[in-house]
Amino acid sequence: QVHLVESGGGLVQAGGSLTLSCAASGRTIRGYAMGWFRQAPGKEREFVAAVDWSNRGTDYADSVKGRFDCSRMDAKNTVYLRMNSLKAEDTAVYYCAQSRLGYVTRNYWDYDDWGQGTQVTVSS
Repeated sequence: QVHLVESGGGLVQAGGSLTLSCAASGRTIRGYAMGWFRQAPGKEREFVAAVDWSNRGTDYADSVKGRFDCSRMDAKNTVYLRMNSLKAEDTAVYYCAQSRLGYVTRNYWDYDDWGQGTQVTVSS
């Protein structure tokens, strides 16, 4: 079982940027797709972005496409989510997850391991 720890969250003004990191331990992320999800207060957890095993295939929710960039560095066993042009509606707890698949997927049930989450708050 892999242990995932997110970091990099915080308070930022609208229009600003943040980069989230997800450090994995206990097992390599190599060969597995990695994803980011978020959950705002009173809302269900939703898919944000994912990167495939090769770091060449990505998928983004329409709400973040063109603003967020998901990447991975297997040598560091770490996944990143670069968030630009942040909006108030991006405020949520962001979770990193490891899929059992190698290709990108938006389905939360395809992800076996989850981090504890990191809070992102965007002030308008």
